[in-house]
Amino acid sequence: MVGIIMGSASDLNVMNEAAEFLKKLNIEYEITIVSAHRTPERMFDYAKNAHKNGIKVIIAGAGGAAHLPGMVASLTALPVIGVPVKSSNSIDGWDSILSILQMPNGVPVATVALNAAQNAGILAAQILGSNDIEIYNKLLSFKEELKDKVMKSIESIK
Repeated sequence: MVGIIMGSASDLNVMNEAAEFLKKLNIEYEITIVSAHRTPERMFDYAKNAHKNGIKVIIAGAGGAAHLPGMVASLTALPVIGVPVKSSNSIDGWDSILSILQMPNGVPVATVALNAAQNAGILAAQILGSNDIEIYNKLLSFKEELKDKVMKSIESIK
């Protein structure tokens, strides 16, 4: 199972893209709000108990100071994928990108592009697929779909 968390409801439109991809591959997930700043006890509880609750990978989206992915990564040994979200008080998203990207040694967070929750969903599936042949094969089919889309585009401009 994949845990998808975000700092506030305003991040939901972006983070739903991860959920949609996981749903497409029939990968179980949960999605909820866990604010590093407004509900730190909830964040500690979520991160420390995620593995006990069947979570294998955590996708954490946050905007602004974007502490959620790094703080969660500091509390769990599970892989954490950070999604920088361009928020209303953002500095063009750079604050979120750098907050998630610039983690100290020992506390890694895999970081995708700004608002790229779909890529976080794909990466989570790839992590799970490294140990699950069914998910791996679904990802191969997805890659073929991407290739087919490009090939059709090539044909359409001839």
